[in-house]
Parts: sequence; C-alpha cells; structure tokens
Amino acid sequence: MADKNKPEPEPAEEPVTDLTGSEDGDTADVETADDLIEAEGPDIETLTDEEISFLEAGERELISDMRNDLARAQAELVNFRKRVERDRAANREAVIAEVIRTMLPAVDDLYRAESHGDLAGSPLEIVAQKLHAAFARYGLRTVGEKGEVFDPNLHEALVQLPSSDVDVNTVADVIEPGYALGDRLLRAAKVAVSVPDGK
Repeated sequence: MADKNKPEPEPAEEPVTDLTGSEDGDTADVETADDLIEAEGPDIETLTDEEISFLEAGERELISDMRNDLARAQAELVNFRKRVERDRAANREAVIAEVIRTMLPAVDDLYRAESHGDLAGSPLEIVAQKLHAAFARYGLRTVGEKGEVFDPNLHEALVQLPSSDVDVNTVADVIEPGYALGDRLLRAAKVAVSVPDGK
C-alpha cells in the first residue's frame, strides 16, 4: 500500500537544445535563419561571417546594407566632430582678435612712448613688456618694417617719396605699425613709401 504522505517525484525536465552549439560559441546546431536570430538575437552588428553564411541571400544582403549604413553614419559623425572643432577654433580666434583690436590704441600709445624713450626706467616699461609678452603668446605680430617691399595687403601708404635709390615701391618709414594675429590682419601698417622717381 502506497504511503500517502510520501511526495510524488517531480517529472524530469526535458533537455533544452542549445542553438548556439557548444560553450565556446560554435554555431554547429544552427541550421536556419530563424534559429540564428532566435539564438543570437537581433543585433546584426555582432554577427560573424560564419554566422551570416547560414542566412539566405536576401538576409545577407540586408545585413551588408545595414553595415554599410552604419559605416557611413560613423564617418558622418567623425566629420561632424571635426567641423565642430574647426568652427570652435575659428570662433575662439575671432574673439581674441576682437579683444586685441580694441586694445590697439593703448598699445599704440605705449609704442610711441617707447620709440621716444619715455618708458626707459619707468614702471610703464614693465607694463609694456608684459603686454608684448601676453600678445605674443596669442600669436600677435607686428606688420610693417622699414626697407621691405610695399604690399597693399599689409601696408597703408600715407606718404609717397620719389627716390632714385629704389626700383620698386619700398617702405621708407613706419608711421604706425600694423598687427596680424596668425593669418588674420587686424590692422594695416601706416607707412611712408619710397617710389622710383622714373629717371
């Protein structure tokens, strides 16, 4: 007579077939596209070439198109980041140029005082040196030197002096220096120009 208090044994669980194959990731048991999608999920990007070989031709073409679209999207993202960085650098240079341009009148006063020797030994001499060092750190450079060939893109001629000593228009004197920040001209140099006298 059976013991009513004794629990009946639980039915054995049916073995589950591993569609992905062995533990090391083989796909030997995957035979159809449906099996592959069920085993690996919809993440097309992670499929290997071996796994794709189980798919039908149309599905392989779809995966190839999706991968190409992904590559194009990644390339567009890289180009977009480059454009953003380039625009950011250009905006930074424009802001620096505008700030320096507003300070040029004060720099001109220091330049004139320095050229007349009024700064030597005074506290303003140190101020002028610090300003020059700060502007140089941002790439500011003076434009216009005595003896260089006149360039209308860099120089503004205030005076023309006929001379038999020159064959081309040449800067005879710098009345007010010009300034450039990198390739950007902030202000043309005001100069006196020696021109051939035509004899």
